[in-house]
Amino acid sequence: MKKVIIIGAGPAGLTAGYELLKDGKEDYEVVILEASQDIGGISKTVKYNGNRMDIGGHRFFSKDKKVMDFWEDLMPIQGENSFDDEKLGREKPLKIGGPNPENEDKVMLLRNRVSRIYCFKKFFDYPISLKFQTFKNMGLIRTIKSGFSYIKTIFVKKKEDSLENFYINRFGKVLYAMFFEKYTEKLWGRHPKEISADWGAQRVKGVSIKAVIKDAFSKVFGRKKKNSEVETSLIEQFWYPKYGPGHLWETLANKIEDIGGQIKKGYMVQKINISNNVVKSVECVIDGKIEEIKGDIFISSMPVKDLVLGFSGDEVPEDVLDIAKGLPYIDFQTVGVLVNKMKLKNKTKIKTLGNIVPDCWIYIQEPSVKMLRLQIFNNWSPYLVKDAENTVWIGLEYTCLEGDKYWEMSDEDFCKFATDELVSMDIVDKEDIIDTHREKIKKAYPAYFDTYENIDKLIEYLNTYSNLYCVGRNGQHRYNNMDHSMATAFETVKNIKEGIQSKDNIWSVNTEKEYHEVKK
Repeated sequence: MKKVIIIGAGPAGLTAGYELLKDGKEDYEVVILEASQDIGGISKTVKYNGNRMDIGGHRFFSKDKKVMDFWEDLMPIQGENSFDDEKLGREKPLKIGGPNPENEDKVMLLRNRVSRIYCFKKFFDYPISLKFQTFKNMGLIRTIKSGFSYIKTIFVKKKEDSLENFYINRFGKVLYAMFFEKYTEKLWGRHPKEISADWGAQRVKGVSIKAVIKDAFSKVFGRKKKNSEVETSLIEQFWYPKYGPGHLWETLANKIEDIGGQIKKGYMVQKINISNNVVKSVECVIDGKIEEIKGDIFISSMPVKDLVLGFSGDEVPEDVLDIAKGLPYIDFQTVGVLVNKMKLKNKTKIKTLGNIVPDCWIYIQEPSVKMLRLQIFNNWSPYLVKDAENTVWIGLEYTCLEGDKYWEMSDEDFCKFATDELVSMDIVDKEDIIDTHREKIKKAYPAYFDTYENIDKLIEYLNTYSNLYCVGRNGQHRYNNMDHSMATAFETVKNIKEGIQSKDNIWSVNTEKEYHEVKK
């Protein structure tokens, strides 16, 4: 029996653990080491005063059927209406024989995907669409300038050596300046010209003005699109666990323990003992003490920077160490705000409880605030909110750097800062705020600048360790979604079970050029 040590109990680590054990309990001993007391990594669900927060918002949709089947096996699709759908008379394509979310907890809800941009205190579709309202919001002069700017990109393409040029090639300089430049700078703390185009290639595949025009014409003339033509804006529904993503990963963690796996919480891996390009053991800090854990195979979803800097001995070449030291990360904060009501009016045709706006996410493009995005948890699942009929539970999202002035603010001061921004945008009235709660997440987003341009050299070095596999978002320093993180775990387990030496298939997940949410 081989002992497999998995670092991290997020989507990648848990998926790898389960895949190893489900058919091979006699072949593998699986130990998962989790630094925190939570399950799910950034996909955890935070519970506070009867309400639940989804850190960052997680839509359950993938082009990968294996991932979709995996999720559905853990939580079947609803067979009866959820509380809000029943009350509002909204119809959903329910699963015959599926569970009733009103009396069963392990259930996937079918939710409507609504995301918009809030700019100039007006709503724009996300991604941008060619509707009259879009042109009305932009105004005649901006609309004309945007059109000519885009036409120019058809004939004059910029070299895609930065995220700035990536966006300009797809939207034109005017729309880029309106909707991408300042927002990207708020998100990463760097101007888009300093960021690799790789980020855009992964996160906005298939999204462009050309795609928007194509989509508009297909709707006007009633032409059905093939799957390969479906863009982000057309993925109109997604799955969502009744109590948020963390509930699904907690369910999986329980299954792993039921079939013999161990999950050790509070185990912070700080040192990796290596010899002759083989990992021998890891050393963890637990309750102030050091514990060494040996294994035959190691699967890491910890930040690749911390992994390499934790290597013992003098085996790591200096240039590889320099790359690891320079890999950048962006930290994340979110503030949950419970309010009696929102000032924003629901001018859509979508019915909602309390007639609140129907958005899951609202992207905040107002240049006067630091806030990046706003979640409305009521619209993700009514079961995330203690009283979804009479209160609105909102999540305000911010990026920062660990140690900066925003990170170091007290909970009280940061919550006041965030709610003051919310009030300044006419989204809520101050007197309607009932309660707030702050969450801080380190290394939430691996960033694409500084030494990232040399990451291939670091990957080449990591691949020399025959019994070490890097998976997940931070494990590969790649801005992956949950399904991509799971796919790296699937590929890793396949290699382990089949004795495949090359790790190219693991590192190639989410590097294809088609849009990451288009179903095959």
